[in-house]
Amino acid sequence: MKKIILASALLATSTLMPAFAADYIIDTDGAHASINFEASHMGFSVLAGRFNDFSGNFSYDKENISASKITVTIDTSSFDSNHAKRDKHVRSDDFLDVSKYAEATFVSNKVVDKGEGKLAIAGTFTMHGVSKPLVIDAVRIGEGNDPWGGYRAGFSGTATIAMAEFGFKKDFGKVDLILHIEGIRQ
Repeated sequence: MKKIILASALLATSTLMPAFAADYIIDTDGAHASINFEASHMGFSVLAGRFNDFSGNFSYDKENISASKITVTIDTSSFDSNHAKRDKHVRSDDFLDVSKYAEATFVSNKVVDKGEGKLAIAGTFTMHGVSKPLVIDAVRIGEGNDPWGGYRAGFSGTATIAMAEFGFKKDFGKVDLILHIEGIRQ
């Protein structure tokens, strides 16, 4: 009888306790995450590349999406368009000015469940000393146990920024960000 009462008490308290989001570290060591970009190259073609060095973490609870959050820090000197001369120019004070602004950050302040695994992640994006609101349209790719005894969750997303809003000396218009984030639960 004591076992039944104890089990009933545990069940009752567990249904009253709120669910908590699980914490994840973005897996950059295993190259399971990337921050990519595409921008117009003077109106003639599309320049594509990535930021090679970044870090971050997120909290995610599929039962309570609004409790989710993400923080990402990008090393702006890791800008890579696969062309050394151009990369040096983009890192200069004409654009990223990495000697003065070594990092760009995104910190979410709201996550909205749009249904069917789709999310709107709103937050503040800071780059080149300027902070602007940014919404990332994201989709949950999946989650589950990995072969190494851990648990992972993965998402993809897109967002667009306007270079003019961040005070660059040179402005080639809008930049599309393409994000792939896989995290390891802590």
